Amino acid sequence: MPHTLLLRLPEPGQDETEWLVIDLGDSATRRQRGSLTLAAAVSRSGKVIALAPSTQVLLAEPELPPGSGVKLARAVPFALEEQLTEDVDHLSFAVGKRRPNGGTAVAAVSRSVLQAWVADLSAAGLDPVALYADISLMPENPGQTVLWLENDRLAVRRPHAAAFAVELSPVREALTVAGVIADPLDTTAERKIPESAVLYITPEDWERTEPEFAPLTDQFESFTVQLLPDGPLPWLARGIESTDAVNLLQGDFARTPDYGARFARWRTAAVLAVALLIVHVAAQALQIRQAKREGAALDGQIASVFSSAMPADQPLDPRRQMQSRLDLIHRSGAGPANFLRTLMVLSGAVQGAANTDIDGLSYHEDSMDMKITAPSLAALSQLSQAIGKQGVAADIQSSTPVAGGVEAHLQLRSAAAKAHR
Repeated sequence: MPHTLLLRLPEPGQDETEWLVIDLGDSATRRQRGSLTLAAAVSRSGKVIALAPSTQVLLAEPELPPGSGVKLARAVPFALEEQLTEDVDHLSFAVGKRRPNGGTAVAAVSRSVLQAWVADLSAAGLDPVALYADISLMPENPGQTVLWLENDRLAVRRPHAAAFAVELSPVREALTVAGVIADPLDTTAERKIPESAVLYITPEDWERTEPEFAPLTDQFESFTVQLLPDGPLPWLARGIESTDAVNLLQGDFARTPDYGARFARWRTAAVLAVALLIVHVAAQALQIRQAKREGAALDGQIASVFSSAMPADQPLDPRRQMQSRLDLIHRSGAGPANFLRTLMVLSGAVQGAANTDIDGLSYHEDSMDMKITAPSLAALSQLSQAIGKQGVAADIQSSTPVAGGVEAHLQLRSAAAKAHR
C-alpha cells in the first residue's frame, strides 16, 4: 500500500533520528528511532518527507513584489536583509505561497548546512520529495497562540503568522524573549495584553518544566496543556497533507526526477496501454476490411438488380438512374396508387361472389392478370360486371370447365391504363 515516511533529521552532534511510516487510511502509526540507514531499510518504497531542525532555518513572511519564479526568488534576499546575519551568497532561499495578509512564506538556510542534510539523506539511500523546517508543520489555531516546548527550544505560532523558535532557559526567559508574556523589566512599553495559549509538550518535558510554568499561568488569558505521549512527530504528521510549509529543496537543491523509477512504477500500466492500443488498431483494421468486403458485395448486388431492371443502360450511377426511371413512370400515370385501387376493387367484388377463389395474379403496366375459379360462367360474368361498375375494366381472356365450376383467365385494367393504351 502507498505510504509516506516522515522523519526528523538528527540535531547537530547527534546520530540518531526518529521517523514515522504513515499508511493511507491507517491512523495507527508508531514512532521509531535509529539511524537514517535503518529508516531507509524500514521503508524501501513510498514518499519520503524530511523535517530539519528549525534552529538552523529562518522562516519569515515578508511582502514581496508581484511575480513568480526566478524574479521573485531574486527579491527575497533584499526583503530579508535586516534579519540575515550571514552573507546572502552563502544562503539558500526557498519561496512558498503568498498569504492572504499580503506576505509570502519564505525560508532561508545556510547552503553548507543544506548540502550536508541532502548528502546524509542520499548516503542513507533516502530521496525526499520535501524538506521542511520542523516547526513549519505546527498547526495554526485561529483563536490561540500555539506553543511547543522540546528540551530548551520553545516554538511559537500565532494566528496568521509564521512559526519561530527560541533556544533559551529557564521557561520564563524563553516566553519573555518570544514576546508571549510581558517583560517585567521593560517599564517603557505599553501594558501587554495577555494571550490565550495552548502548550504541546511531552510528558517528560512537562514533568521537568511544570514548576516553572505554574507561577506564569496568571500572565495568560487562558493556558492549556496538551501532552504528547508518543512525541511530537505524530502530532506534526496530522497536517502533512494540507501543509503550506516551505520546501527547502528548491533552486540548486530541487529534487531531480527519477524517470527510471517512475517508469518502473508505471511499466505494467504502460504495457497494458500499448497492448490495448494494438488490439484497438487491429480491431479497426478488421472492421475496415469487413466493410470493404460488404461494400464490394453490395456493389455486385446493385449491378445485378440494375442489369435486370434496366438491361439497355450502363450502370454509371445506378441509384440516380433508377430514381430517374421511377420518376418517369410516376409522371406517366402508372404507379402504386393504381395497383392498390385495382386490388381494392377486386377484393370488394370477390367478397360478394360466393365460392369464387383467386388462384394467382400478376401486375404489369397498370394491368392485373389473374387466374380465378368460379362456380359457373354466370357467376364469373357477375364478378366481371361488379368490377366494371367500379371503373375498372374486367375482360375474360379464357375459360375452361373444371370439376365443380369453371376456371378462367381474367384481366383487369384501370382507367389510367386504358387511357395509356
